[in-house]
Amino acid sequence: MVEIKIVTLSPTLTAAAAEDAAPLLEAFARLNLAWIRRYFRVEPSDVKLLTDPRKHILERGGYIFVALADGEPAGCCALIPHPGKAEWELAKMAVDPARQGHGIGGRLGEALKAKAEEMGVPALFLEGNTQLEASIRLYRRLGFEAVADYVPAYERCNIFMICKLPRNIPSSSQAASTAP
Repeated sequence: MVEIKIVTLSPTLTAAAAEDAAPLLEAFARLNLAWIRRYFRVEPSDVKLLTDPRKHILERGGYIFVALADGEPAGCCALIPHPGKAEWELAKMAVDPARQGHGIGGRLGEALKAKAEEMGVPALFLEGNTQLEASIRLYRRLGFEAVADYVPAYERCNIFMICKLPRNIPSSSQAASTAP
């Protein structure tokens, strides 16, 4: 049985931790470029984001999740805030083709959703392509639903999906401790 561990890179990544995270950031770029090149073409916004994910995701308040299978990067995704929007984006989900079909994408998606819920994010959105049927099934299992009207950010995208998250309601003990 393969051991799967999800590692979360956060906006508070220190310089020392960034050195340790470098292989994970490289895997994030490598895994994403592989699937994009396999099915589509790499667009300028892909190059920008994947060339420096620390700058364009982490330093802007986002998170990167990397799935390790037996200690090796096997999948990844990102949780990205967008200024002026309450919703955050699930972006750049990729799983190594040799590791697909073993629940890694689902584990990544659940970890990302849990982080978003913990932070009180009201909803997540993503852009995808219906040609990638397995990914669309995964997104639906994670609670995403297609939205009809949208303007895609990528040429390859033909579906926009949103997932409303449960509201974080303080527990009675938290409410009592904040009462006047």
